[in-house]
Amino acid sequence: MTTEMMLTYQTRLMLRAEEDAILQHCACLFGKVERSLFAEVARGKKAASSKNQYLKEFNITARQFNACRINLEGKMEACRTGQDRAIDSLKQQIASIEHKIQQLEKKPSKRLVLHQKKRRWEILQQRLASMEEDLKQKRVRLCFGGKKLFNAQYHLEKNGFASHSEWKQTWQANRNSEFFVLGSRDESCGNQTCTASLQGNGKLCLRLRLPKDLEEKHGKYIQIPDLSFAYGYQAIVAALNHPEGQAISYRFKKDTKSWKVFATTALQKTEPVSQEGIGAIGIDLNTDHIACVETDRFGNPIQSKVFPWVSYGRTKGQLKAITGDLCKEIVHWARITKKPIVIENLDFLQKKLSLKDDGNKKFSRLLSNFSYGLFYIFLIARAFKEGIGIHRVNPAFTSIIGRVNFAKRYGLSVHLAAALCIARRYQKFSEAPCSPTGKIPDGKGGHVAFVLPVRNRTKHVWHFWGQVKKKVKTVLAAHFQAIHRSSSPPSPTPATANSS
Repeated sequence: MTTEMMLTYQTRLMLRAEEDAILQHCACLFGKVERSLFAEVARGKKAASSKNQYLKEFNITARQFNACRINLEGKMEACRTGQDRAIDSLKQQIASIEHKIQQLEKKPSKRLVLHQKKRRWEILQQRLASMEEDLKQKRVRLCFGGKKLFNAQYHLEKNGFASHSEWKQTWQANRNSEFFVLGSRDESCGNQTCTASLQGNGKLCLRLRLPKDLEEKHGKYIQIPDLSFAYGYQAIVAALNHPEGQAISYRFKKDTKSWKVFATTALQKTEPVSQEGIGAIGIDLNTDHIACVETDRFGNPIQSKVFPWVSYGRTKGQLKAITGDLCKEIVHWARITKKPIVIENLDFLQKKLSLKDDGNKKFSRLLSNFSYGLFYIFLIARAFKEGIGIHRVNPAFTSIIGRVNFAKRYGLSVHLAAALCIARRYQKFSEAPCSPTGKIPDGKGGHVAFVLPVRNRTKHVWHFWGQVKKKVKTVLAAHFQAIHRSSSPPSPTPATANSS
């Protein structure tokens, strides 16, 4: 069981022009070290073996070199993980297109669509072959400064640049806009290069060790006083006063306004508040809201809440603020009831493909951007701080089980019924059908009744719900077509058309 969680807190620095120039010089130097080290690794050399050479060549300390190496290794590891996920995604896309090509080959009228699908299949095959070759050769492709900005030089006017020299200046500034300072628990105040201390007014003061090239002009250290963290101040102070020592790593980053500092340290697990066996709070995430249902120890719904959550059209800052407030409210609810929170354990790739096939573009967009992951990051971090347990369950058929078994019985919407099913699945209650017939909400204020298929008890109950899902899709399609036909005006006949 995890006893600590790494959390990052940030604040903006108020610097003089001279201090800004010093940090900019540090970022340029450490960025050059990192890029040179990546070139050595790309040639097959180990990063650690270049340490002595780089200490002399760039005139830096061993701790500063280790920070650059760790930062580079983290970027490369993230790139390798992205390669694996991209290859899996491409394989699934290719399999989906191959299935569609087989269907289109039986329809001569769809020959143009078939041609485009074959072209797309060929493009994906070439992309997959290239990625697999990179993976085989252990080749990592990194673009320091960002691929998007790098490609902007080929379309200067479109990207708002008057000349190539203007683009180059922006490109170099973006490449040299941040640097990392590695911490360790056996060092003073958790970090040898950047040491934090408490001031008399309760604020923090950072003392940053400068590269040796700047020592003659600016001294060995630069002091950055009066740091105030809106969030995480207590965690940072606790790390500074930890009796056995606790590492604090810092990242300095310059954006369009000024420099910001990010402090990363471990948060120790608090005493658990949630209890097992008294119920749970199930969460179902949707395109514009989050449905939550609280259950008792028998799996019956006690309370349900729907939290509005529209991510489309929001800036990152707005979305973070909304999501943070929402997660705070959910965790507060769980803390009062002393019940754990149950969420879906989704496979993003499978989910996006299935939603794309179903034509659900809104939810597919939600999974494609960072909002879905942002919600769970905020929820898990908040729950960890408050001592609330977070549990994941397989979301297979939760929507259809909730719609058929619980929506009409408890007067719940389709999404609230799915949240109830998620909570009950963690509590290990039966998911067998409640009756041989199903009366389900159509999501438009009405209901549809149909006969459930015969259940084969030699197979898992999910096999039965898979058959129900297919039947429900057909029934709802026929239901909405019938409503549309009945509400549309009758088409004119020759007699009525000439009557006017």
